[in-house]
Amino acid sequence: MLSDEELLRYSRQIMLPGFDIAAQEKLKASRVLLVGLGGIGCPVATYLAAAGVGELWLADFDTVDASNLQRQFLFSDADVGRPKAIVAAAKLQQQNPHIVLRAITATLDADSLPALLAGVDLVIDGCDNFTTRDAVNAACVAAATPLISAAAIGMAAQLAVFDARSAESPCYRCLYPDADEAAAACAESGVLATVVGVVGTLAATEALKVLTGTGRPLVGRLWLWEADAAIMRTLVVRRDPHCKVCAGR
Repeated sequence: MLSDEELLRYSRQIMLPGFDIAAQEKLKASRVLLVGLGGIGCPVATYLAAAGVGELWLADFDTVDASNLQRQFLFSDADVGRPKAIVAAAKLQQQNPHIVLRAITATLDADSLPALLAGVDLVIDGCDNFTTRDAVNAACVAAATPLISAAAIGMAAQLAVFDARSAESPCYRCLYPDADEAAAACAESGVLATVVGVVGTLAATEALKVLTGTGRPLVGRLWLWEADAAIMRTLVVRRDPHCKVCAGR
């Protein structure tokens, strides 16, 4: 049940056609794991906390660096050197005292992920390395947990939703069967602050849709944005029957 304070706080969402008190209660009952609190993770965490997701598990082993401040707006100069997950959890708790925040500072891998996924309804991956992305995808497929994958580099961004509960949904490996750690990262190639902000906000929107069952999530589709040319495209992504991760699902 929503308290009077929550009804007032979330009133602008509740009045939306197709997004009523029942949808808001679904958000309150939801638990989300966010992997990575970088330029994508910061807007995702901020908007999900503001929207009333009941529990947010924030996973990031890194500490705040001065080079993060250009785009990771949850942090300030006073936070440099401190663990990102702990800083973000404290600030988001101040933003919304009606939700539960959990900071996870350990590195996520194939051994630790299954236990975490057993307790969440959705995973959002905004990290910047393929090894973690691959491990998160495999764990989500095994647990039949929906996964939202967002990435950005330079002035380009992409977003997709993978839902292992559906027999038709591809997984991250279907999209990138040959990806490896040699892929470029923001630390080497740079990234425009607004690009990660946009894709992070869109990832949060997809999360609200998945958690509440409203709208049409990006399952089976890949959203691409070339910010420098102001071009947006949506491509169909089909499940690979020979995928190394989900073929036996």
